[in-house]
Formats: sequence, structure tokens, C-alpha cells
Amino acid sequence: MAKLRYLGHSAFYIEGTGLKALIDPFLTGNPFAAAKPSDFSELNAIFVTHGHGDHLGDTIEIAKKTGACVFSCAETASWLAQKGIKTVGMHIGGRARFPFGRVKLTPAWHGDYITDGGAVRYGGVACGFVIEVDGKKIYHAGDTGLTMEMKLLEDEKIDTACLPIGGHYTMDIEDAVRAVGFVRPVRAVPMHYDTFPAIKADPDEFASAVKEARLYGTEVVVMGYGDTLEI
Repeated sequence: MAKLRYLGHSAFYIEGTGLKALIDPFLTGNPFAAAKPSDFSELNAIFVTHGHGDHLGDTIEIAKKTGACVFSCAETASWLAQKGIKTVGMHIGGRARFPFGRVKLTPAWHGDYITDGGAVRYGGVACGFVIEVDGKKIYHAGDTGLTMEMKLLEDEKIDTACLPIGGHYTMDIEDAVRAVGFVRPVRAVPMHYDTFPAIKADPDEFASAVKEARLYGTEVVVMGYGDTLEI
């Protein structure tokens, strides 16, 4: 049985058959982080949606320590490879099979840059992921506004969708509710809220709004920092 643990902001730990992975491991500097980089010694994958510091986070440190392979868009993967990191670079819409399951990159309407030694460089395109493990599908939307491409994910039969609700840089609650209607996942997990003043939001308000909208039976699971969910 695959498990998903919420580490705060947009960071998650996924464990399933053949997979021990992090998504967007912003731990150092995250006031609500439920783990430290040193807590992870056995990983084989890290999924990075884009290069902003609150998503790239501790990727380099953790990848070097564990030998984990980093999945990201091709440009970010190329930059990480130059730093001695094992990578798999992909592009939007690309899907590939790996020993643990399949990975697909999904569109995310957001900027993408990397700060490297004080300089800002192009990071490629921001993305989300559909990660398949143990016959389950996890959709991590990354940082994104509402986009019609989400409607295509309805056919993916998503089990768990991790959706930003904080507004300002991403969808707010209103648009995240509409995203649930597009994707129609079995369950939705709110993320990317409260970490900074600009993204203050109430996840219980999101849960209530989804329930009131009667959106195809989707259950909203508000995860506390450090909580684990069986997918």
C-alpha cells in the first residue's frame, strides 16, 4: 500500500513498492517543515516541479547524500546534472515507465527560474507530476493557476490530487475547487498555504466548498504537518 506523508508547504514523502521519494523538498527555512534533510537516508527519487527556492529546497543536499535520482523538466535536470546529481529530464506530456511505476509531467502555469550563486538562470518550464506506484495515481499539481489542461486528467482516474490553495502565486480556494471539478480525483489534499503571509488560506474552507459543490464524491483530506495518508 502506497503512503503519502505531508511535510509542509508543497513537500511530500511518498513510499510504495520500489519507491521512497520526496516531492519539492523545501525543508530548511520552512517554518512548518515536519522533517529535516538529515531525516532521509534511503531515497531513490526526488520530484521537483520547478526551481524556485521553496520547491527546489534541499534537493541537492539530499540527492548527494542518498544518491536519489531527481525527476524534473529537462532544463532543470541538466543544471542539476552539472552539479553531480543523477537526473531524469522530461517534458510536459511525457510519460515513462520506471522500476516503481510510471511518471508523467503535467502543465503548470507558473514561472521557473533557478538562483545559482547569486545569479538567476532559466529553469525550463514549471510542471506537475502524475506518479503511479502500487496501482495508484498521485497528481501533484506544483505551483499553478487553474488551467483547462487539468480537465484532461479526469481520464487518468487520479486517486489523490495535491492542489495549491494559497492564491497570489497559485490557485486560490475558489479556483482549486474548480480544479477538483476538472480532475475528479478520489481525494484532494490542499497544499501551498500559510507558509508566508501572502498565501494565507483556510484548508477547512476549501474542504467545505468542495463538499457544498457536490463535486463527484471527491473527499478532501486536510493533512496536518507530518500526517500520513494511505493512497
